[in-house]
Amino acid sequence: MLRLALALFYLVLSGLPALAQITGALPPTPTLKRDVTVAHEIVRIGDLIENAGARSQVPVFRAPDIGQTGTVPAARVIEAVRAHGYTIVDTNGVREIAVTRASRVITVKDLEARITATLANQPGVGDVNNLTVTIERGAHSLVLEPNAGELQATRVYYDPRSSRFDVTFEAPGSAIARRLPPLRYSGTAVETVEAAIVARPVGRGDVIKAADIAIERRPKAEIRGDIVRTIDEVAGLAARRALRAGEPLRMADLTKPEIVRRNEAVTLVYEAPGLMLTIKGKALESGAQGDVINVANIQSKRTVQGTVTGPGQVTLASSRPVARATTATASEPTEPSPNE
Repeated sequence: MLRLALALFYLVLSGLPALAQITGALPPTPTLKRDVTVAHEIVRIGDLIENAGARSQVPVFRAPDIGQTGTVPAARVIEAVRAHGYTIVDTNGVREIAVTRASRVITVKDLEARITATLANQPGVGDVNNLTVTIERGAHSLVLEPNAGELQATRVYYDPRSSRFDVTFEAPGSAIARRLPPLRYSGTAVETVEAAIVARPVGRGDVIKAADIAIERRPKAEIRGDIVRTIDEVAGLAARRALRAGEPLRMADLTKPEIVRRNEAVTLVYEAPGLMLTIKGKALESGAQGDVINVANIQSKRTVQGTVTGPGQVTLASSRPVARATTATASEPTEPSPNE
């Protein structure tokens, strides 16, 4: 009897449903929440308190602006709900409650994607999968109600000659959008392709490194010829000319790196079946791996031609037969045939 009396006394004070009258047990104690999200302009008791009971829909505070978060002290919440019969509320250690107003954020990237989809059926747009849309006039994100509908185009204009567009949208079901100026966006929509762009100045003859190149999307009309599209295509190649930062990189701008420089001292290697002769030489031309260049034989003062086979090394091949395998060096008197 005493327990039932206490339960009835509690119900009178709190206004909760008569659960105790049915089960004979005390109802759960109302408890403050720590973080809440609301979808409307008004914060109700049930938004702030667990186990709020029958009066959970009673409004007590105004919600923050849409998309914003505000805090309310726990003491103020307890004071506000006491007037509605909540004399026992467990704070659960909460000192303030963070209240967030739910929203739907449409970012600038979302707007660009929506414009791209809208322009897909316009004549002269090109491949919509490669379309790059740029909005002008300081576009910013839209913050609308969470239940706002998808943006729908009410006016579409596109000029294929200038690549300019002008699109106006509406947001069905959004009271906020109706209060805003018209959702009108203008800018350019250009078909683009991926291309390798020189990221920083590169000197003539410098070997291209991965850090020297950036892969970017550029207007298709600007990318002509043997344009480089991946970093792997240029691995180990050198600049044929000085390259400026920001310019597209073409295969014609590249060559095999010179590993022998003009006037550089080189090792001249004579090879024949069973024979190798090394002697000092001087490169009369620069050359890359596999290039045929002129080299001066330091001992004979003759000019010979050889193939660049390594850094500082030029090789001459001969098919003449020899009686036995022999290896000679520059210090030995052995000399190649006079025509060398």
